[in-house]
Amino acid sequence: MTLPQDITRLQTEMRAAVHEHWKAFLIEGILLAVLGPAAMIAPLIASLAFTIFLGWMFLISGVAGLAMTFWARQMPGFWWSLFSAALAVGAGLILLTRPAQGVLTLTIVIGAYFLAEGVATIMYALEHRRELSERWSWMLFSGILDILISAMIITGLPGSAEWAIGLLVGINLLFGGASLIGVALAARKA
Repeated sequence: MTLPQDITRLQTEMRAAVHEHWKAFLIEGILLAVLGPAAMIAPLIASLAFTIFLGWMFLISGVAGLAMTFWARQMPGFWWSLFSAALAVGAGLILLTRPAQGVLTLTIVIGAYFLAEGVATIMYALEHRRELSERWSWMLFSGILDILISAMIITGLPGSAEWAIGLLVGINLLFGGASLIGVALAARKA
């Protein structure tokens, strides 16, 4: 088979699978669409829950990394792999034992991320203003918005740690849920 035929076959199979399981997409979408506003209403609880979840992810991945590192200790890079796994275990333990401080640290990281992302998006927009004609202004606006969000988070510290992560997670859940509901309803008709 050629590549275009493979892609067409894959798209057909994917469409059929989504159509067959549209109810699962709908249920997940509704669940996310309910959890999103709940996280926005109680952002501190959502922030703590996210931090604890992230702590468990670091801890589990770190323990698995330690096991794999010792299992394959003859492989090159043993000490770097060991260091990386131990770092993940340490980060997980810190987030789990001190979730409030973890929320503050994660909020600082998110603020720095939005600042860097905003600057990069603005530079990208300015670099492509000729090719993107009138659409480059939307990218410029997005970059400015990222910088404003960053300023709200960073200048509001430590108080912004109470709402920033929970609010952003809630918005993400709400829009993710809405998109899954849209996919499910479209797949039901297909």
